[in-house]
Amino acid sequence: MANNSTSVPALFQPLTLRSVTLRNRIGVSPMCQYTAEDGVANDWHFVHLGSRAVGGAGLVIVEATAVAPEGRITPGCLGLWSENHIAPLARIATFIKQHGAVAGIQIAHAGRKASAALPWNGGAHLSEAQGGWEIIGPSALAFGGDLTKVPHAMTEADLARLQNDFVATAKRALTAGFNFLELHAAHGYLFNSFLSPLSNQRTDKYGGSFENRTRLLLDTTRAVRQVWPEHLPLAVRISAIDWKAGGWQIEDSLALVKLLKAEGVDLLDCSSGGLVPDAKITVVPGYQVPFAEKIRHGANILTAAVGFITEAKQADDIVREGKADVVLLAREYLRDPYWPAHAAKILGHKLTPPNQYARAW
Repeated sequence: MANNSTSVPALFQPLTLRSVTLRNRIGVSPMCQYTAEDGVANDWHFVHLGSRAVGGAGLVIVEATAVAPEGRITPGCLGLWSENHIAPLARIATFIKQHGAVAGIQIAHAGRKASAALPWNGGAHLSEAQGGWEIIGPSALAFGGDLTKVPHAMTEADLARLQNDFVATAKRALTAGFNFLELHAAHGYLFNSFLSPLSNQRTDKYGGSFENRTRLLLDTTRAVRQVWPEHLPLAVRISAIDWKAGGWQIEDSLALVKLLKAEGVDLLDCSSGGLVPDAKITVVPGYQVPFAEKIRHGANILTAAVGFITEAKQADDIVREGKADVVLLAREYLRDPYWPAHAAKILGHKLTPPNQYARAW
């Protein structure tokens, strides 16, 4: 929680998560760059992520990184399903830490939203002839819109393999030097599609009741926590609501988060939507912050707020007023890698710049 210091804005007060301390409450949200080949990080990722660490972020989270080849959203998405992926990511993690930020990574499986074209090529599902692949999900229900493929409904063997993939990927993330790990359970990807009754029509122990629909995420979180060191923080990103009648609601999120906390999760990254293409969302500045606030107080857990956070005072108010413990910026960080330095100036605070930039800050 933010301390009561009046000399340092709340946004720039440190936050300790287990043995890891963020120098401020500003994080780079995981943002897909669609620029990898065979899942391997390259110079684009190094410069993109490294520049945000140089720019003053407290936490830099690598984009959704697939635990299996078929778990990529697009052929250009990052992966960490093999030893070949470790070294390029280790280079990135080392640089991020050298420049004062915490190096985080989000590991993920895209489920029924996998096998899609790059966004600038339309984003529709790819056919086999176009380089696409078979997709999986809780039930044989297509996402809809341009994502028309019907997923293979996962068997228990598939589910066991998936859990093993997450555990193995978490171990590789540790080998690569990351000290903050996030499981992606939002935006209609695999875990999220199990959670919501709109996409999960199973009749076995992974479908139907709240207990059954949350089983896969909770079991996998427990397994990952067993291999992710006790001294390092574990986070989960969820979609707090589906924004559609009959779907996942904030009360479901509160109940889930209490269970995740009991499994050793330290922080909830509170997003929303992404499960169905026809969700009705009113996007205004800070529109998802109330979810972070409600979960923070209702489940007594640290939260990260996301969603149209662009202004320094807006971000500082979120932390100072106890609505969230961290703000994660996405599009604003694409526009401005040095957002923390600019925000600090607006708030009457001065960051210590890298020596190379000292004459300009």
